[in-house]
Amino acid sequence: MKRVPHLGYQAMDYYSDHRSDAQRRCRWSYLGRLDYQEAWDIQRALVEARHDSRIDDSLLLLEHPPTYTVGRRTETSHLLLPRERLEELGAAVIDVDRGGQATYHGPGQLVGYPIIGLRGWGGPLHYVRALEAVLIGTLAHFGVQAGRIDGLTGVWVGDRKIAAIGVKISRGVTSHGFALNVTTDLSWFDHIIPCGIHDREVTSLERVLGRSVSLEEVAGVVAGQFGVWVDCAMETARAEEMLLLSGARSK
Repeated sequence: MKRVPHLGYQAMDYYSDHRSDAQRRCRWSYLGRLDYQEAWDIQRALVEARHDSRIDDSLLLLEHPPTYTVGRRTETSHLLLPRERLEELGAAVIDVDRGGQATYHGPGQLVGYPIIGLRGWGGPLHYVRALEAVLIGTLAHFGVQAGRIDGLTGVWVGDRKIAAIGVKISRGVTSHGFALNVTTDLSWFDHIIPCGIHDREVTSLERVLGRSVSLEEVAGVVAGQFGVWVDCAMETARAEEMLLLSGARSK
C-alpha cells in the first residue's frame, strides 16, 4: 500500500515544490458555500473545457446549503418524506446525472468535485478506489482509522459511513465526486435511506473526534492526499480564478 504523508493546510506548497516536470498538474480551490445548482453548472463548464484541453485537471472543494441529490439508481422508497415536505424543511431536492442513489449535502460537509482526465491513468473502478484512499488518508491525518467495506462504495469508520462517493465519467473526464461529513448535522440523513443502504448509520469527523474541525483545514489535507493518490502536482488557485475559468464569473 502507498504510504500517505500527513499533510497540513499548506499541502499545496509541498506539492508545488516537490513535483517532477512530467507529473500532471491539478489546480484546486476551496470555494466556500455554493448552491448545488451553481456548483453543478461550474462543473459542467469545466468538464467541457477539460474535454477541449483548454484547462488542466481541477479539484473543487466546497460545501452546500441543505440539499438532497437523487442519483440515477434511486428508488422512490429511499426518500422517506415527500419531496414537498423536504423542501418545506429547507432543503433543495435535485435529480442528478451521477451514479449512485440518494444522499444529503449540507453545511459542515466537505464536498469534492474532481474534473480530471482519466485516459491513460486508469478506469472508473481504479478512480473510485483512489478517491476512497484520498479520504482514508485524510482521516488518518486527524487520527481516525477508516476503511472500506466489501461490496459497498465509500469510506467507513467501523460500520458507520463517514464519506460517500458518486461519480460521472463523460468521454474520459470526471465530474461529481465525494462528500465527507466533517461537522455535518446528521439528523438530515434521517429523512432518506442514504445511498440505498438500509442497515448502516452515518457519522462525522466531529462525532468521532469529539471536537470540531474547520472545513478549510480539512480541504487542505484532502488536496494533499489527492495529489498523492491521483499522482498529480497540486497547485492552489483562488476561488475567483476557478469561477472565471468556468464562466460562472465575468472578468
